[in-house]
Amino acid sequence: MVTTDTHAPTAGEDRFPGFGEDAPLDIPDLNHPENAKLIAHRMRDGTMDDFSQALGATHHCAHPVRLAGSSVTVDTTTGEIVSSFDAGDLPFGVLHRACGNRRASVCPSCSRTYARDTYALIHAGVAGGKSVPDRVRDNPLLFVTLTAPSFGPVHGHRSGRACRPRRRDDRARCPHGRPLWCTRVHDRDDEINGAPLCAECHDTASAVMWQWHAPELWRRFTIAFRRALAHHLAVPDSRLGEVASIQYAKVAEHQARGLIHFHALIRLDGPASGGTGSPAPPSLDGDTFAALVRQVVPTVTTIAEPVDFEDTPRVLAFGAQVDVRTVRAGSRTDDPAGPLTPDQVAGYLAKYSTKDSSGLHGRGQGRPHILALRRQCAEMAARAAIFHDRDHEYQRMGKWVHCLGFRGHFGTKSRRYSLTLGALRRARSRWQALAAESRRTGQPLDTRDLEARLLADDADETTHVIGTWTYIGTGWRDHLEQALALAVAARSREYDLWKAERRKDRDALDRRGR
Repeated sequence: MVTTDTHAPTAGEDRFPGFGEDAPLDIPDLNHPENAKLIAHRMRDGTMDDFSQALGATHHCAHPVRLAGSSVTVDTTTGEIVSSFDAGDLPFGVLHRACGNRRASVCPSCSRTYARDTYALIHAGVAGGKSVPDRVRDNPLLFVTLTAPSFGPVHGHRSGRACRPRRRDDRARCPHGRPLWCTRVHDRDDEINGAPLCAECHDTASAVMWQWHAPELWRRFTIAFRRALAHHLAVPDSRLGEVASIQYAKVAEHQARGLIHFHALIRLDGPASGGTGSPAPPSLDGDTFAALVRQVVPTVTTIAEPVDFEDTPRVLAFGAQVDVRTVRAGSRTDDPAGPLTPDQVAGYLAKYSTKDSSGLHGRGQGRPHILALRRQCAEMAARAAIFHDRDHEYQRMGKWVHCLGFRGHFGTKSRRYSLTLGALRRARSRWQALAAESRRTGQPLDTRDLEARLLADDADETTHVIGTWTYIGTGWRDHLEQALALAVAARSREYDLWKAERRKDRDALDRRGR
């Protein structure tokens, strides 16, 4: 029996049902003879405790990076060596570092860390905190979703309604003889969602081309939006920064049909010289701000040049479905048609940030329409390599087959929206160093201005780490250790969800008590 004691309950708290000897981890094929031999070997050589220690150090990463080497920490003001570290002193004689992959399908644990950091980044730009001034919560804020256009009718989940009901006496069929209707009610997890009604009619080539140019469309949208804002405020484009600025955080999400949607929080600040969250122009409220977005999106286009002589140029644009909602703090959260709250939108974007195209694969080799996008992407890269003598951008499509042709970052933000992911990672590293120093010296940790110290710029650092490292490999020693890592990560997630529910219940009781 394999159990976890990662999250022991403290006194006065309800017991987490996933803790203790009576809550074994769910590990597939644990009783398989090969796995039984591996477990027996771990028990005999005494490395199970070492593995548990390494697993905890990586926060249950499924594919840790193994490094050999050492480092020293030097005080930059005195040149004194403050501390030294040698991977040879660790379990197995190597340093295990979390892979840091954002995709939940690759590493559940690291993707959760990425999602938490993304939530913190986005929420700070909505409500302040973590070095972002609280005044940002007073400025107009929009939650915007920009979609891909249609490249042919597809199946989809319609909230309990028929997929594509046939109107009376309507027996229309495509040129290939396939019906242009579907009377089935598809569940949300139905693998046919996103698949074309007719694969031969679906313009898969244009879909891949749109995916490739989606980052350019977003760039052109931000330019057009700033020009529209300057026009509305009656100032030249070049002087917009003197009266207002647009700050945003954006994530890209693969939909069931395999194409990207952009979800963005767009905040209107005042003059750039006033810093992050400076008061927005009083003449522009949230509703007018939203109307400008709806006005600008249909005007944004870009030209995609042909892959070769057999291809044609394409005018690409966003889809007709543009969702623009005003975010208002304190709004009701149980009305799907109502305004969104800061916590909701930060949670939405954090969730979208860890999703990728591999999550669209069905059983076996994957969904046919996803495989068709992959094949088309690889084919266009091959055609471009033949047609173009120089290093043309289409030749690089082959590197983005796994993303179905989307080559942009899945999470981006403007410079002054809030803090960066790098700052959050640096703060986490500093906290670990401070905690380790406190344990070593026995001195209590000084929490005064702790957040400010953790989030301080690199320029304020008084120490420098110098290391010599060699890459040994990636992953645990065998599939059993990887299965254990995944099982512990799943139990850790259950614990986090349990804590969140408990916190929500306590908050509800507090509200009723008032």
